[in-house]
Parts: sequence; structure tokens; C-alpha cells
Amino acid sequence: MTEVRYEVADHIATITLDAPDRRNALSVEMSRQLVDAARTAEADAAVGAVVVTGGGHFCAGAVRDVLAGVGADPVEDEAYRGLETVYSAFTTIGSIELPTIAAVRGAAVGAGLNLALATDLRVVSRTARLLPGFAQIGIHPGGGHLSLLARVGGRESAAGMGLFGEEVSGEDAVRLGMAWSAHEDEDVEQAARDVAARVAADPELARRLVRSFRRETAPATLPWDVAVEVERSPQMWSLRRKHGSR
Repeated sequence: MTEVRYEVADHIATITLDAPDRRNALSVEMSRQLVDAARTAEADAAVGAVVVTGGGHFCAGAVRDVLAGVGADPVEDEAYRGLETVYSAFTTIGSIELPTIAAVRGAAVGAGLNLALATDLRVVSRTARLLPGFAQIGIHPGGGHLSLLARVGGRESAAGMGLFGEEVSGEDAVRLGMAWSAHEDEDVEQAARDVAARVAADPELARRLVRSFRRETAPATLPWDVAVEVERSPQMWSLRRKHGSR
């Protein structure tokens, strides 16, 4: 793997986005590597939890070329499948049968925020920046973004961020119930591992626990996989408007 690092220690798999030159913006290949890392963790019976991190910059969203390609021709096969692969980066993290934690420093923007919200728990830097970023660049949210916001932060947070583009700091994310704890930058990854260690010590139990947790706490609103498809059409329209012929 060239842009995603994978390590296992003490029953915890750490998946690190490692493209600092573009602040870990998700390319198609990086998304494939992230999916592969998540599936590798899930297939390892000795792994009891997963921590997803990006170092100093969690994830700046999707690479603009991916969005521009879809905007130029939303139904062109390669472009369509490329965006679908970016979606799979966070839908896979959100569906593997392991407890997952996002350790967030720097910014989580757009698809990067989706990735953080897809995990079961978030441990953040006090100065982390959680922002939707979609409307700010003239496109409709994608990947079930509004559903994820509502599922994690409730309707008010989903409206403030998803509709009105409000940015949330790490400290405010904890106050709003969108993150578990906030720390100084240098302590975030270790804090995430400390939380993960409690469940990871018994991998078999961890997998049964997370299965029950997700079933019992599933939101009463639109299911996430349906939300992904609901958002797809207006996002394609907005990308075509932005990048294609008008």
C-alpha cells in the first residue's frame, strides 16, 4: 500500500491515510486501498477493533479530479465507478463487523467527514475542523452525507452543517454529541487506541457486540444505504452543472 498504512498491535488495527501532500483527499486508488485495509482487518480473527486516522490532516474530501470527471459526464462508466469507489471507502468502514474509531486531527471535509461519521466513535483534537464543504464548492452532498450527520449529531446538527454549511470544532463536536472526547493534537491517536483497547482485548466478543450495537441503535430515519442513492441523483446534477457543459 502506498497511500494507506496498515498496522496491528494489541488486537487493534490502525489504518492511516498517508497522502499528506493533498491532506489525504481520497483518490480512487487510495479509496481502494482503504477498502482493502478494512477488509484485511475484518478477516483477521485476532483483530478486535479498528482505528482510522490521517495524522495531522484527517481527510480533505475527495480528489477534485474525481468530482470533475463525474461532472463532465455523470453516466460515463469509469467516472461513475470511480465516485462509487470513493463512496465505498467510508461505507466499508461503516459496515465491517468490528468496532471502529476515527482519530481526527486537522480537517475532516466532505467525503472525509463522511469517513469520520461512518465509524462507531470519534476521538478528536480540540482544534479539529468538521465541515461539510459540499455546498461551499457548489455541489450537492453525496454518500449519504445528510443521513450520516443526522444519525450522529441529530437533526439540528444536520441542518446547521448540511444545509447551512456550519463548521464544527473538535470541542463543539463533543458538546453536540458528534464525538466522544477532545484532546490536544499529540494525544489524539493514543486516546483513540486507549478507548479501542477495552473492546479489542476480546476480538470474538467485540464482533458480537458491534453487531448488536448497530442493530439496536439503527436510526429510525432513512437507512444509510438508501440515503446514498437518494443523494446520488442531485449530486450528479450539481457536478454536471459545475464541471460539464451548461
